[in-house]
Amino acid sequence: MVEKKDVGIHEIPRFDKWLIFSLQHLFAMFGATVLVPVIVGLSPAVALVSSGLGTLAYLLITRGQVPAYLGSSFAFIAPIITAITIGGPEGAMIGSFLAGIVYGVVALFIKASGVRWLMKILPPIVVGPVIMVIGLGLAGVAIDMAMYETVEESRYVLQDEALEGFTGETEQYNGPIEQITESVSVYNGTYLMVALVTLVITVISAMFFKGFFGLIPFMFGIVGGYLFALTQGLVDFSSVRAANWFAMPDFIVPFVTYTPSFSWQIAWVMVPIAIVTISEHIGDQMVLSKVVGKNFIKKPGLHRSILGDGVATIIASLIGGPPNTTYGENIGVVAITRVFSVFVIGGAAVIAVVLAFVGKFAAFVGTIPSPVMGGISILLFGVIASSGLRMLIDNKINLGVKRNLIISSVILVLGIGGAFIQVNADVQIAGMALAAIIGVILHLVLPGKEDSYGKTPMFEEIEETKETV
Repeated sequence: MVEKKDVGIHEIPRFDKWLIFSLQHLFAMFGATVLVPVIVGLSPAVALVSSGLGTLAYLLITRGQVPAYLGSSFAFIAPIITAITIGGPEGAMIGSFLAGIVYGVVALFIKASGVRWLMKILPPIVVGPVIMVIGLGLAGVAIDMAMYETVEESRYVLQDEALEGFTGETEQYNGPIEQITESVSVYNGTYLMVALVTLVITVISAMFFKGFFGLIPFMFGIVGGYLFALTQGLVDFSSVRAANWFAMPDFIVPFVTYTPSFSWQIAWVMVPIAIVTISEHIGDQMVLSKVVGKNFIKKPGLHRSILGDGVATIIASLIGGPPNTTYGENIGVVAITRVFSVFVIGGAAVIAVVLAFVGKFAAFVGTIPSPVMGGISILLFGVIASSGLRMLIDNKINLGVKRNLIISSVILVLGIGGAFIQVNADVQIAGMALAAIIGVILHLVLPGKEDSYGKTPMFEEIEETKETV
């Protein structure tokens, strides 16, 4: 729905239009927000709740002046998977909480000293390659979902093969036999076909659909891929039939469902990623400022919007959802519809929370086959990687300069290659986090810093300011 007249930030539309505008934002964020928990093994229903509550908290902290919706962050997918491997979902929540704290600390620094210091340690030559690592590092996850089916295989192990007279023939063996069941990944041609159909639908939607429909290609991809998977017998509705209409999401709450336990290893995996996502947040704020025609960096202040992002992530960590971040898809909806109302954004947040408690809806989301998500992810993760490349191009970074070539090369290989530093038995700095840290260090110690900012600084329009509360 496109209004001829802009709807102001504090304007409340007529109820029927309000509902439609809010649903548009819900559709825009839904596919990506649900995809993150599906990939990492968290509850999609909880992700919807954390997205809605996080957005409402963001609107409150920014004094209802910034029409931004928050959803699940893709930058944290790989770190969450690693954190879950180390300490289970509970460990990932601790890491998310710590990342949210970093947002708060950075917001305080920006409130006191402005934003230039952050830009000095995060030039395009560091941020761009790290964003590429985020996308390319997830490539294997996308392909696994697109091509491989997880099946249970059983095998029998003879407990005493050294018995006298045993020749290898099972019928000659009278000793104990143990049955072992293992989950293995098996190539599935049907999976790959479903993934490719999903990918094609998504690409066509992104290329040829205009207006609002052009902003939700992933939604079209999920729906189209789901329908095709249905024809291939990959969808099981038994869980939907068994689900109640009202159901409590599977919240993970500290001191209720688990006792928090700090882990340096998880902290080093997740906390450094916050620096990169903060940089992305600043970029989103600049774009939104241009769309709405107001300088949100000055008022309500970048410190407030970053704090709102951090609080949203902390809220998510306290209930079992993935970290939150401002969503480019929803900024696109604002740009096309010219509906700037924070009440519309808040309406979408409330609908998301309510929807999460509809048991049959949550069960239905759980029926989306893995190859459908794999097909979506092939494009989505590639887009993330390409966004990092675009940052280098937009800022006219010269890779012919040795400094820039060295920094970008080291970040890419360390991040994608899976390098890590084993500090001690409990602490490991790995992958994306290590790449980001080394990238910042190289930028600070190598000569010729001016070459790393490019000819077009990332945030050249940001004015040095110390806003008062």
